[in-house]
Amino acid sequence: MTAGKFFYFILFITLIFSFGAYGQKSKTQLQKEKQQNLEKIKETEKILTETGEQKKNSIGELVALNQRILQQESLIKSIQGEVSLLDYDISENNQIIEALERDVKKLKEEYSSMLVAAQKASGKVDKLTFLFSARSFDQLMMRLKYMEQYGKARQDQTVAIEKVQQILIEQVRITELKRSEKNKLLNDELKENKQLTNLKQKQRNLVQSLEKQEKQLRKDLEATRKSVAELDNMIAKIIKEELERAAREARERERENKKNNRTVADAAVALSASFEDNKDKFPWPVSGFVSQKFGRQQHPVLKGIVIQNDGVNIQTKQGEDVHSIFNGEVSAVAFTPGIGSTVIIKHGEYFTVYTGLKEISVKKGQVVATNQELGKVLSNSEGISELRFQIRKNFDALDPQEWLRN
Repeated sequence: MTAGKFFYFILFITLIFSFGAYGQKSKTQLQKEKQQNLEKIKETEKILTETGEQKKNSIGELVALNQRILQQESLIKSIQGEVSLLDYDISENNQIIEALERDVKKLKEEYSSMLVAAQKASGKVDKLTFLFSARSFDQLMMRLKYMEQYGKARQDQTVAIEKVQQILIEQVRITELKRSEKNKLLNDELKENKQLTNLKQKQRNLVQSLEKQEKQLRKDLEATRKSVAELDNMIAKIIKEELERAAREARERERENKKNNRTVADAAVALSASFEDNKDKFPWPVSGFVSQKFGRQQHPVLKGIVIQNDGVNIQTKQGEDVHSIFNGEVSAVAFTPGIGSTVIIKHGEYFTVYTGLKEISVKKGQVVATNQELGKVLSNSEGISELRFQIRKNFDALDPQEWLRN
């Protein structure tokens, strides 16, 4: 292998390592995702334990268990992603090792040929005879230069062999580390799959138990529907009053501006625009997971029963703080039997509704800031701690998950 070829070979190896580093970034992302899953699992386990302690075999326990299964599947998927990435790296490394082994063999063969040629040449004539048998001074100088280059070539060939062997040893070491890491991940995957099987068995048992309580579940559902209908009427009434008040204030400002011949920007319009600019960036009002999504959906146990939700339900830990997602003015603080206290905050044309609170820490007319505490989440008789959260533009209900931070 010539010096030029060896340079390009080293360049090739460098590029391979560069792509490996790029792959390492994906591995880092997978590990971050796995860590996030583990943190979510820890939180959901706490919610699941609290719910089960208050009452065994409840809808809240089933919803938390369903979420726990989803998180377990996500964790396994992250592990499988790491294994696939390692498989790719190991396969690529094996190809590099094979190429390096071929090059070492070729370099050694070339070096051996050079030694044989040198031995044959030295058997016929020594160096001095070779030099002084030149017919001219120029030929003498050419032969001297050739001998120098030949000696350097032998030295370069030795260096090339050593360098390639060093790279080969390091590549083998890296590959063995990756194999060891892969084996550990496969053991982790086996353990997590066993855990998933246990969770799904628990889920089947819980569903069977709840199906036997159909009469009570229907009764509870009807009671919740009545409470939610009462809540919806209250929200509609408060929003109507707020819109009428805003319209009166706008007319008064307009008359005042005309009287004084000036233009003043509408603060409500500015706040609305600011609210819209933060779409998909708002903080969550409480920690936990979405236990019931926005819109129409099937009941988790009762067949043929459809539930309509104008917001999202977020199941959380007992006594968790509930926070405002954006600065605004408290339009109302009210209580609804069966589902707890509600805080409604106005943000220009937009309203956020927080239901299922206790120990309210704000009052009507108060200006609140983003992330300001509004109260603590209420736990019902079944031990379920759940916030009902809505976002409305005037009377229209919007899907909060499209507005909250992913």
